[in-house]
Amino acid sequence: MVALHPVWDTAREYGILASNHLHAELDYYLTAYAAEIVNTLTNLLFIWLGYKGVRSCQTQGHDDIFLIAFVGYVLVGTGSFLFHATLKYPMQLVDELSMIYTTCLMCYATFSFAKSATYRKVLAGANVGLAAFITLYYHYLQDPAFHQNAYAILTTVVVFRSMYVMEMHLRPRWRKVTSNSGVVKTSVGGTIEVSKKNDERDLKILKTMWLMIAFGLTTFLGGFSIWNLDNEYCSTIRQWRKELGLPWGLILEGHGWWHIMTGTGAYFYVTWGIWLRHCLNGRQDEYKLIWPRLFSYPEIVRASSGNGVIQHGTGNGMANGTANGTANGTVNDMANGHVQKKTA
Repeated sequence: MVALHPVWDTAREYGILASNHLHAELDYYLTAYAAEIVNTLTNLLFIWLGYKGVRSCQTQGHDDIFLIAFVGYVLVGTGSFLFHATLKYPMQLVDELSMIYTTCLMCYATFSFAKSATYRKVLAGANVGLAAFITLYYHYLQDPAFHQNAYAILTTVVVFRSMYVMEMHLRPRWRKVTSNSGVVKTSVGGTIEVSKKNDERDLKILKTMWLMIAFGLTTFLGGFSIWNLDNEYCSTIRQWRKELGLPWGLILEGHGWWHIMTGTGAYFYVTWGIWLRHCLNGRQDEYKLIWPRLFSYPEIVRASSGNGVIQHGTGNGMANGTANGTANGTVNDMANGHVQKKTA
């Protein structure tokens, strides 16, 4: 095993470190080109997942707000990469404030659905104002705790709002348009029966969405807990890492785990938001979830894009239902046409 030899005092003496937010990882112990090598490299996951999301939005026709959110996701990873590599204050701002801006974008996406143009303009202005206030006040305070609390509150509001919208619009018994007798009134006063198959489909979608939420939140909160433990017991964990040496000491880099786990949780959230938006638009049968394994990164794709990837949960049900409906319709039409022609 290789011993860890920090050059913290030397780096501080020559003015290399200018950030007001220090971490438990020793600085410049592996290379002179990155202050916190593990905290730097773990941001590559953010950048890759952001790029993956951008490509998905471009090729699968998702709403532009999610494309912008994934661009912000890339910016978060890039800013954090540069911050942990240099420990410069400007890079710290890019890292932390881009988290706020991306969450504000998701806040707009969540609260603007099915609202009037005037409401959306006011909401957009409110989000811009909130982001500006957090930016200026944080720069004035220069207290990382303020940023963490602001980010936590924003994220909590957005996630719980999304959960509420999902339940109220997808769960059959909560749909406001559905009467107790199981019929929906049309604008012309007629009635149509609510499709039992569609209700079953939506219940399957809800089940998978809650699984995504549970996995994403557990991962996100797990990373946050590890990071807090890393901060609280910094000196003890540093001593453990010195005793373990390289490479096993790297496992105890708590802030690096924060990057990996919160990056994963945030990606799950945005992907869930994309699927929820398509469902709210009544396009459940046009899009499907690709999530072959629990510990894999999901993607929402067009149902017609036959990429051969195994689907998870509701995807197969929707695909099979659509295929069976098409097949049955074709057979019935052909049979009816044949009978009519023979009778004539």
